[in-house]
Amino acid sequence: MKNQWITSLKGNVFVKMEGRLIESVINQLLRSDISIWNVKRAGTDTITFYIALEDVHNFRRAVRSSGCKVTFLRGQGGPFLLKRAFKNSGFLLGGLSFLIIVMLLSNMVWGIQIKGATPETEHHIRKELTAMGVKTGKLQFSIPDVENIQRELSSRMDNITWVGVELRGTTFHFQVVEKNAPEQVESTGLQHIVAKKKAIIVDMFVEEGDPQVKVNDYVQKGQLLVSGVIGNEEKSKGVPAKAKIMGETWYKTSVELPMKTDFVVFSGNEKRKHYIEIGSLRIPIWGFGKPEFKEAVTEEMEKPVKFLKWELPVSYIDQSMKEKEQVERSYTREQAVKEAKELARNNLESNLPDEAEIIGEKILQEQVENGKVKVNLHFKVVENIAEGQPIIQGD
Repeated sequence: MKNQWITSLKGNVFVKMEGRLIESVINQLLRSDISIWNVKRAGTDTITFYIALEDVHNFRRAVRSSGCKVTFLRGQGGPFLLKRAFKNSGFLLGGLSFLIIVMLLSNMVWGIQIKGATPETEHHIRKELTAMGVKTGKLQFSIPDVENIQRELSSRMDNITWVGVELRGTTFHFQVVEKNAPEQVESTGLQHIVAKKKAIIVDMFVEEGDPQVKVNDYVQKGQLLVSGVIGNEEKSKGVPAKAKIMGETWYKTSVELPMKTDFVVFSGNEKRKHYIEIGSLRIPIWGFGKPEFKEAVTEEMEKPVKFLKWELPVSYIDQSMKEKEQVERSYTREQAVKEAKELARNNLESNLPDEAEIIGEKILQEQVENGKVKVNLHFKVVENIAEGQPIIQGD
């Protein structure tokens, strides 16, 4: 007897046969290698049984001269299911379209909620999210994952301390902590203004207090610049001195830079592949073939597929393979000195106040040793050197 799973896929037929020579017909079928199963007697001269769809033609020839009456009651299995499906193709396509539409809608972004931000900051965040491709109506498969959105948004927004990103269903929730710029506290105590470092004064603006120095004066650290005591010896009073004293200050720095450096860069060649993952089975849907890269970095973004509020055991995989290559960068002595100067300037600027300005630089010493160039530099900087000093009783 044939495997019933296979015959079910290929199709089988339920048959009723009537006649006096039923037993001889059954023997004739067996001799002709035509399998029948589930044979049951439905009367004195009537039986029912199943036969494979592929054996129907041979079965007709075998019983044609037997004098028995044969009735094909119904068909079962794959071919008949397909026939019924085609017959009801409108319902089938409608149901399939409904499932696809619901699945697509379940995997789209339908809301973006931002909490903890001022209206102005919220407007800027929404603009940045739109530039990143995060907006309502977009498929979740085509936008970055939560971690990348959080990292990218934090780097783009200077006025936020922290942002939390969470995807709940079809809505992104953002929790924002803004930077609170400290308000300048107005000094209510009596104070002098003194120099916080040695400098040559290049500009002065005294809002309150008695100036003790003038432009082009050389001052030492801690020297009194603006007195908080005004008036004469007979009649004087203390005030909270306020002033902006811009002075020329000096910095020395040393930088070492290797003449040769090996590092890895991306060539710009990229191969993308897309998969549907069901359990441990990964089915490619776009991007076939193996890239001809000697070395590559592979990154994968996995997005679970959802149906309404349920997460299916199916994922969409976006795989990116970027070609990388080893590059050797070498400098001449002149190039290395130039790069070292630029590096030293950038390092100094990152540690200076916003209003400070580098107005000059000079190389004090440069030497090449052990494959490295070492440069000692002197920088001239104009910055505010004023700082408050409380007036002690008796000053």
